[in-house]
This record gives sequence, structure tokens and C-alpha cells, in this order.
Amino acid sequence: MQFHILVRFKMPIDQNAKPTWRNPAQVNNGRSFLLMAAGVLTGLILAGYSLFTARSTSTLIVPAEDVALVNQQPLSRADYLALLQTLYGVDLSHATPQQRRKVLDDMIREELFVQRGKELDVAAADPDVRSALVNAVELEIAQNAITSQPSEAALRQFYQTHQDRYVSEGIMRVRDLVFPASAFADLPGDPRALKSAISDPEALKRLNGRDSGKTRGDEFYFAAKIHLGDRLFETAKDLADGAVSQPIRLADEIHVLDMQANKHPLPFEFNAARAQVLSDYRSQAIDRLKSSGEAFLRKRANLLIADDLR
Repeated sequence: MQFHILVRFKMPIDQNAKPTWRNPAQVNNGRSFLLMAAGVLTGLILAGYSLFTARSTSTLIVPAEDVALVNQQPLSRADYLALLQTLYGVDLSHATPQQRRKVLDDMIREELFVQRGKELDVAAADPDVRSALVNAVELEIAQNAITSQPSEAALRQFYQTHQDRYVSEGIMRVRDLVFPASAFADLPGDPRALKSAISDPEALKRLNGRDSGKTRGDEFYFAAKIHLGDRLFETAKDLADGAVSQPIRLADEIHVLDMQANKHPLPFEFNAARAQVLSDYRSQAIDRLKSSGEAFLRKRANLLIADDLR
């Protein structure tokens, strides 16, 4: 026999309670998740776009400022137009299709060979390429000195410091007379008598003197110095017109310089020398920048030198 007992519990019912599926906390959590997912997706899309449109990455679109991409390396439209103007003297609107194609093909060919040269490391072996790279780096280092305009005060200071550079070129006309060492005792000691003796062909012949032929006619100082040599030139440049030098012994010969005309160098005024002053000022600034650039590169380089060359 089975007995069934019915038990009833009376529980209070909240008439204002909402269904659990409409809980506001759960609804807000769902919305936050959706917004977060949307933000992540948007970020991925933007990152992908930036990645595949960057200059250093592969792209199928040629930028407006370029005319071509060679292995993703851009060929500048400005360079293309400049080359078109240089080769054919026309702008893009007046160039023929053949001219346009020729310039573009030349630029592509150059870029292909440059890239191949980098792959082969041609710069490490070819002396011309190495020299070109050195020159390019030097120009980059010296760019500020080349393009800068020094003040007038700086140029005048440089002019005053190096004034010996800015003089006219001296000109002299001098005879170099050579005598054997044995004739030294017979040469007159008085300058006027010596001048008279070397001016008389018969007296010159008796002294066994002759013109060395080192100088001919009017010569600039630099040429006279080459022809006479340092010692004779140092004596000659101080001689006045018509003067003769004291006998000068060189090796087994005696030299007497007969100065016929001597136009000494004269200093230039600043305004007359300004262009040269500016050039020299920039050259000195460029040399300083090159030296400092080389020192910087040496400092950061891992430089090892053989023991026998230290």
C-alpha cells in the first residue's frame, strides 16, 4: 500500500521582480564585450592597412610622387621630369611617347643595376664606386658649410688673418749668370763694378761667365722660383730693378743674379678679394667638418690595426 502526502509551502511572491534574462548587469556586460571586439577588429584593419601601404613593404600601387617601383624602391617623379628636360629639353606634356619610355627605361635599368651592385657588394671592391661613396659622404658632412652664408664680419676677420694670400702675383725679369768656382777671386766686390763686368760681353767672356738659361723674359714669381730654385729665388725677390746680387756659391759654381725688372706683389683690397675670401673661408669650414666627421666615424668604429703598423 502506498501513501502520498501532499505538502504545500507558501512563499511570498515579489510582484516587482524582473525576469533574470532582463538583468541590467548582464546586458551591460554583453554590450562591453561587443564594443571591445569591434575595437580590436578596427585596430587590426588599420594596422593591416598601414602595414601593406607603407613605403618599406610590398604594394601594388605606385605613389603619386613616383613614376615606378623597382623591387619596392621608388623612382622619383621629380627625377624623371628633370631627366626628361636634360635629355630632350621638353616637359612631360610635350614629350613624345618614345621619349617618355626611353627616360623611364633608363631609370629602371639604372636602379636594377644599382640594386644588383648592392647584392654583389660592388662598393667593397670597385675603387670608382668606393671613391664615389666617399665623395657623397663628404658632401653630406660638408653640406652646412657649402650652403651657409658667413657674415661680413667673419669674412673680414678671415681676410685679415690670411692677408698674405690676397696679393697680386709678382713678376720678375732676371738673368742667372754662372761662373766657375775659380773665377770667384776675379769677380769685382763692388756691386757697380760687378754690374759693369757682367754687362760687358768681353769682360764676361774673360771671367768664363755664361747665362744659365734658367729664366727667360718676364716670369711670375712662382715660375721663377721653380726655375731658379729656393735659394736663388729668395735672393732674387728682394733685388731692386737694375741691381745685381752678391756672388752665390752653389756646388762648384758661382751664381750672380742680374735683376732687370722686379714687380713685387701688392695686396688686394678686401672688396677686390671678397670672392676668393669667401671661397677660402668655406674651404676651411669644409675641411674642419670633414675632420670632425672622420673623427666621429673613427670613434664609433670597431677599428683593429695590425701590430706592425701601429
